[in-house]
Amino acid sequence: MDLKFKFLIIVSSISFAAYAQQKKEIIPQTYVAHKVSETIVIDGKADESSWKQAPWTNDFIDIEGVVKPTYQTQVKMLWDETYFYILAKMEEPHVWATLKQRDTIIFYNNDFEVFVDPDGDSFNYYELELNALNTVWDLFLTKPYRAGNVVLNDWDINGFKSAVHVDGTLNNPNDIDKGWTLEMAIPWSVYKTSYHHDVVPRDTFWRVNFSRVNWDHQITNGTYERKKDANGKHLHEYNWVWSPIGVINMHEPENWGYVYFSSKGLEAQVDFTIPNDEKIKWELFKLYRAQRSYYASNKKRATTIKDINPLAIIVEGVEIKPVLENHSFGWTISVKSPFTNDLLIIKEDGAFSKRK
Repeated sequence: MDLKFKFLIIVSSISFAAYAQQKKEIIPQTYVAHKVSETIVIDGKADESSWKQAPWTNDFIDIEGVVKPTYQTQVKMLWDETYFYILAKMEEPHVWATLKQRDTIIFYNNDFEVFVDPDGDSFNYYELELNALNTVWDLFLTKPYRAGNVVLNDWDINGFKSAVHVDGTLNNPNDIDKGWTLEMAIPWSVYKTSYHHDVVPRDTFWRVNFSRVNWDHQITNGTYERKKDANGKHLHEYNWVWSPIGVINMHEPENWGYVYFSSKGLEAQVDFTIPNDEKIKWELFKLYRAQRSYYASNKKRATTIKDINPLAIIVEGVEIKPVLENHSFGWTISVKSPFTNDLLIIKEDGAFSKRK
């Protein structure tokens, strides 16, 4: 069994274990990314005036949304008709990296990770990881691990640009660094893997999240490596994210942040509010988890919403009344939005859809 296959099995097991944990109620982060006309040179230095004007995100928090990380992490975002630009700044007194082969398991080093779900259905999403050597691991996932997914590890972000700038010295254990900056440009064209049409998100939002994996380290023969305990086992990594998930599992796209891509320039004040239908979606995913939990406990499906949630469900002061339907091929939970009159649906595999 090769290493990558073993890795996928391990992550899948972790995901199901994380799924069973008690989830903290968390509101996703939001960010307005402005359109730019200035040419952005990907060199890791972010000297352009557009980067200087763009606001930083809130500081990253641990993935469960509880603990303040040891080191600060912030991100900026911009876009034009060709690229989605991301700038990540990471405080780090020991900047190190050892992995140089593309599509290896980059989070075995300290890394920075990007997750993108263009249409917000929690399926067909993208993951990108880079370390301080600018080594790339890019993946396309058909579904979250909980739904028995297919991971396309041979998928590549063609036309991707990235650069790292180290404020200090890379892989030198004899000094103290300030950190590293990662600048990247992701072509919109790569997102056609799931869209198959023009994908530039003008004046709309996508579900996006960022993660930073950080390890305690030790130095062996002058080389950095992940720290081990007295039994030779690697200590657990830290997971610091932009928009917290509530559990140790990045693969819950429904809990990622919202990035609104404004066609207005940086001089414009643009306010973005999470739509009420998105808040209904959050409630549908709670019911989805409750139905799965009910089945795990009772070895049968619930037949009504009251079986899995006896309380009234209120969104922005309005009660919503979802309907649970069982079918020979599975089940659905649906509700007609009181805000848009759209029909919102979640299936037994966690796929979300909207119908007019």
